[in-house]
Amino acid sequence: MSSKNYAFFVSITAALGGFLFGFDTAVISGAERAIQEVWKLSDWMHGLAIASALYGTVIGALFGGVPADKFGRQKSLLWIGLFYLISAVGSGLAWDVTSFTVFRFLGGLGVGASSVVAPMYISEIAPAKNRGLLVALYQFNIVFGIVMAYVSNYLIGTAELAQDWRWMLAAEALPALIYSILIFRIPESPRWLIGIRNDEQQAREILTKTDPEGVDEAIRLALEEEKKMHQKGSFSAIFEKRFLPTTIMAIMIAFFNQVSGINAIIYFAPRVFEMAGISTESALISTIGIGVVNLLATFVGLYLIDRIGRKKLMYIGSVGYIISLSLMAYNFLGPGIPSFWLPIFVFGFIASHAVGQGAVIWVFISEMFPNDLRAYGQSIGSFTHWILAAIIANVFPFFANQFGPGYIFLFFAFMMILQLLWVKFKMPETKGRSLEEIHQNIH
Repeated sequence: MSSKNYAFFVSITAALGGFLFGFDTAVISGAERAIQEVWKLSDWMHGLAIASALYGTVIGALFGGVPADKFGRQKSLLWIGLFYLISAVGSGLAWDVTSFTVFRFLGGLGVGASSVVAPMYISEIAPAKNRGLLVALYQFNIVFGIVMAYVSNYLIGTAELAQDWRWMLAAEALPALIYSILIFRIPESPRWLIGIRNDEQQAREILTKTDPEGVDEAIRLALEEEKKMHQKGSFSAIFEKRFLPTTIMAIMIAFFNQVSGINAIIYFAPRVFEMAGISTESALISTIGIGVVNLLATFVGLYLIDRIGRKKLMYIGSVGYIISLSLMAYNFLGPGIPSFWLPIFVFGFIASHAVGQGAVIWVFISEMFPNDLRAYGQSIGSFTHWILAAIIANVFPFFANQFGPGYIFLFFAFMMILQLLWVKFKMPETKGRSLEEIHQNIH
């Protein structure tokens, strides 16, 4: 196998964690109503049971970097796969709401940890020239996993199976098992081996397979960085004065990702369409369109990220956000716009996200930190992303009902103007540079 093909195989294997991430997040949509009926749950208990995975995601994101640093990236990816597997089987066999909540929480831990470990692992093993594409495969797999969860739910839901909701949840066990087996075929991260284990020989053997032209330079820069650090990774270290600008950048890109309103739109699209006067059937069809547009636009982002760079994609996405969100707001607040335009504006918003923030966020965070701090930096970025996702998902229905969606979309559009300014004045370009070169220029 050529070095290019081997690097792709290793990266796509790790990125399959994103597929399970997307599948696990979306699959519950087909089962949640049946779960409430089967166990006669109150609205509060039903919400808690369904949200348990999200709470697990927040915790998994915050602490996922700790085992990745202590035991290695490859072993952590294996445990993530096993968490997904146990969660899928357990959720499908759950005997009461408590067991269901525990197993879904476990899957959430896998989702959160995956958003930390998988992008970080790929960034550490990928050649600089196509690192953006390879890390962005993680985001593509998230989107693909969401689409496949909807397809799986549809196929199972129309197969007239008894207790079909259990089969919907258990379906994730098959890709989780395949993923866990494939993890045995990928090597440890060479930069973890150098930075944490001081194992230059094994790191060189791995880099020879993935990036033979850049082996010597990668080893030299990694060793130089290790000498300059004089410390091991920790959460406190990323908030030290010399690393604080990098930490703030990771937090800010995650912050802007969520205050774009992306999860509010994805979670509540049918409700938003119906508030605009679109029929329930048309709203559901439009929601399927969101998944298709998201997938296609993600392809565009993957194609462009190593060609024009991260910063230009963020420019394109930011301008697209501002235009589409403003049009969505005007659709609700302005006079005389037919409601059938709203799905078109939403599709423009989704495309802007997929090409910009969706393609860039996991790549950018994984590139920003020195080897010894990357696990903790990735954790703080992912934690920011997930805690804001939870907050916005919780408050959006209330504010939309109180003030109307139009004013909420205006707020999101204003935040994207701030993102555009942040991209212009604060965000560095990282395209085509080694991880160590990026850190040298920042610190």
